[in-house]
Amino acid sequence: MKIDDKNWNAIKNVFAQAQKANMHANIASVSKEGIPNITPIGTVFLNDNGTGILFDSFSQQLAENLKQNHNVCISAVNSSKVFWLSSFIKGQFNSYPGVRLYATLGDLRPATKEEKLKVETRIQSLKWTRGSKLIWSDFNHVREFHINDFRWVKYPNMMDTLD
Repeated sequence: MKIDDKNWNAIKNVFAQAQKANMHANIASVSKEGIPNITPIGTVFLNDNGTGILFDSFSQQLAENLKQNHNVCISAVNSSKVFWLSSFIKGQFNSYPGVRLYATLGDLRPATKEEKLKVETRIQSLKWTRGSKLIWSDFNHVREFHINDFRWVKYPNMMDTLD
């Protein structure tokens, strides 16, 4: 599907709602043996031009898989109970429940000050917790990605107004 301004704005909205509900997105990659792997990452950020970044500190298998194939699928699904319940009651989704982004993931590089500020803002409400200090204290490296294509998560009988 073509990523025009209308699609990009919808993608960003669905992605934001999914990350708000789930606190992460899933990134699928494939090993040299052809074995798929899904990596949950809570620090994926979309830019304004069909690109994005993700902070990569702990994803050993993803890093290993990228050695031979930089193509990934980034999946974000809104799992909010309110979203799903209201959609089922109405028999209609007001927005897509999720999106799959087919992207090329770049090499690991140091994060810029602006990128570090994005992650600091996202984790601010949990920064005081012990887990936050253990997990998010070393977010200094990012991977850029370029989105090549996308597909909406669809349930055709409840999508009449979106297609």
